Amino acid sequence: MIPSVPFNRSRKALYQCFIALFFIFLLLPLAVVIAFSFHDATYPSLPWKGASTVWYLGDASPYVGLFNDKRLLSSVITSTQVALGVTLVSTLLGLCNAHLLVRFQFRYKELLSVLMLVPLVIPGVILGISILVTSSSIANSVDDLLAWEWQWARPGLVLVVLGQVAFITSITTLVILARYRRFDSSLEEAALNLGATPWRAFRAVTLPFLSPTLISAAIVGFLMSFENFNTTLMLVGSDSPLTVEMYQRVREGTTPVVNAVSVALMLGSIVLASLYTWLQYRAQKTRL
Repeated sequence: MIPSVPFNRSRKALYQCFIALFFIFLLLPLAVVIAFSFHDATYPSLPWKGASTVWYLGDASPYVGLFNDKRLLSSVITSTQVALGVTLVSTLLGLCNAHLLVRFQFRYKELLSVLMLVPLVIPGVILGISILVTSSSIANSVDDLLAWEWQWARPGLVLVVLGQVAFITSITTLVILARYRRFDSSLEEAALNLGATPWRAFRAVTLPFLSPTLISAAIVGFLMSFENFNTTLMLVGSDSPLTVEMYQRVREGTTPVVNAVSVALMLGSIVLASLYTWLQYRAQKTRL
């Protein structure tokens, strides 16, 4: 609501009700998931049978909690490994892309900037199928012609990392690019005039300026990779990340341990999102 625009009492009440309903629509499913993660029953449904932490700490079948479920913990480790790999590669590529677009002038630069956004508008399932078909075709051709087995090009964690990097790099590039365009290049020129090499000037002047945004881009990349499902489902092999493992359990019918996992993911996302917000605020204060 814009303070300068007059609102009568009824319109103001209607507007406030709309905002309240909107937040209820967003938060009610999360509240239900949290509540059923403490449900003392083997199936997440009503009637309510009492509260318990068995789906977090239970160790006896059928009450096997999150911290004692080996398959779930293994899938968490797999998702973490994938997310760390995607974060590292996509952040480095995002920095290289931003440096290229800011520092260099060349033909079709605007076209390249537009093409960089294409992975963001392609559905994740289509992107995953395209990467799977392409990589499998290349691996089959290499195997037929040279008798080399490129296992990394088959469905598995390496292909999952490559598939997620294909679109997450676009996001990290946009995040870093927004900060890089505010950099005063005369600062780096002053370092060069004082005898620094181009690499040392970049490392001593430009990287400290970009560091809060680099960390923010890494956090965004980690969250998007850890919670990705569509592309991952098309490329995964025998080692299932957490999102695929949860999908399989929900499809087959599961216990409230999935709700407990969801609560853990919420808490982790809140922590990383808060860190991202703080880093963005710090970067803004540095700019001012």
